[in-house]
Amino acid sequence: MTKSLQQIVDIGEALSHPIRLKLLYLLAERERYVYELAKDLELSRQVVNLHLKRLEKAGFVESDLRLEDDDMRAKKFYRLKEFDVSLGMEDLDKIFG
Repeated sequence: MTKSLQQIVDIGEALSHPIRLKLLYLLAERERYVYELAKDLELSRQVVNLHLKRLEKAGFVESDLRLEDDDMRAKKFYRLKEFDVSLGMEDLDKIFG
């Protein structure tokens, strides 16, 4: 399946930051919620959320909102999606050819 120019740009942007690569690594272990990830990375939840949104837009992660049994606050959990990153001449030919 060939990719659109926007898909290629989204993938490139998602993978272009070390924090986003670390998030992919952490989510490969197990799903986590934003607070956990922020704590592990020693960053604010807002910063982690921005990076996760970029990864979600590019199709690397998915999320869902849940109420936990032990505390009734909603928590947004993220998990890694199956992905394979490749860029071929057929993609570029379709866009620019």
